Amino acid sequence: MSSGPLQGIRVMDCSTILAGPLACQILGDYGAEVTKIEHPERPDGMRGHGESVEGVGLWWKEIARNKRTVALHLGQPEGAELFLELARHHDVVVESFRPGTLERWGIGWETLHEANPDLVLLRVSGFGQDGPYAPRPAFGTLVEAMSGFAHLTGQPDGPPTLPAFGLADSIAGMAGASAVTMALYHRDAHGGGGQYIDLSLLEPIMTAVGPAPTVYDRTGKIPQRHGNRSTNNAPRNLYRTADGHWVAISTSANAIAERVMRLVGHPEVVEEPWFATGGQRAEHADVLDRYVGDWIAERTREEVVEQFTEAGAAVAPVYDASDLVADPQVQAREMLTRVVDDELGELLQHNVLFRMSETPGGIRFTGRPHGESTRDVLVGELGLDPDRFDELRGRGVVG
Repeated sequence: MSSGPLQGIRVMDCSTILAGPLACQILGDYGAEVTKIEHPERPDGMRGHGESVEGVGLWWKEIARNKRTVALHLGQPEGAELFLELARHHDVVVESFRPGTLERWGIGWETLHEANPDLVLLRVSGFGQDGPYAPRPAFGTLVEAMSGFAHLTGQPDGPPTLPAFGLADSIAGMAGASAVTMALYHRDAHGGGGQYIDLSLLEPIMTAVGPAPTVYDRTGKIPQRHGNRSTNNAPRNLYRTADGHWVAISTSANAIAERVMRLVGHPEVVEEPWFATGGQRAEHADVLDRYVGDWIAERTREEVVEQFTEAGAAVAPVYDASDLVADPQVQAREMLTRVVDDELGELLQHNVLFRMSETPGGIRFTGRPHGESTRDVLVGELGLDPDRFDELRGRGVVG
């Protein structure tokens, strides 16, 4: 396997559900050596999230891939000492404890920085390390609500709607991986030292939701839910096909909008003055949706996609997991790839996020059992006396 661009970088993942572990998954996919630190008795809850086979979590197998697993009780003085010694030999530490927790254990930023001035510490929390909400417990669901996402999602006459997956955490995880690589670049390319990164779950998804606060500040307007429509272009919606499937259409470019309307048999609307801009078309979404919806309702999904493609118009089917697995584009680019797992055999997983021509990275191994590498890391690498290791294991400091 070709090496990733982060080969030689050592990361300790002390985080739990979901943003921190995803950030570390991405770093590991691109070559970093990641060691997952978990409590000896209460491992990362990601192990039990989602579907499992033979008692083994399938999500865990992906989000913990390329990570060795070490069981270490950071809340015990001996565990904190071992953690601090490990930090001396690592480039990055990622944690997602409640703000102030590492400090309470005696291994906060100041202590870590003194032990390893080159260390990068990524601190993931719901609302950030300071401010009045910093002490609050938080999950992605809460910041999806606060960010404006839920307010803008759903039908106009329906309730705000939350995503059915870890949206805020996933956005924050990708942002966290980016932040770590920026900090490493500053350290290694510009001769800087280590630093800590304060990443809240709330801020990345606020950015993703868009400029609603700016609009409100300047105009006093508060954007509202529009269902699957957009205020910026039309036709833009989901449409049901004759065989019971759904397809999505967007016409952000005027040329695409013109092609769609000619394809569905209504070229006359292209000549209307209001058709010239996406915002004006959105004001006439009822009539455009009717024209497009009637045409699509008479054809199968396959026919719709084929004719839209031939016309150079933008369309995509609404997929479930089985559709994704069978899709020829997904298969051609190996967006999903099969990897060997010691416990479950062969697994189909998401491939790496992006393609790099010289340092592509990849999946070296899947998520490991709890504490599998504890002895190897602490005794074999850190030099802990074997008898001392056994004594600490007996007291629940290591696992």
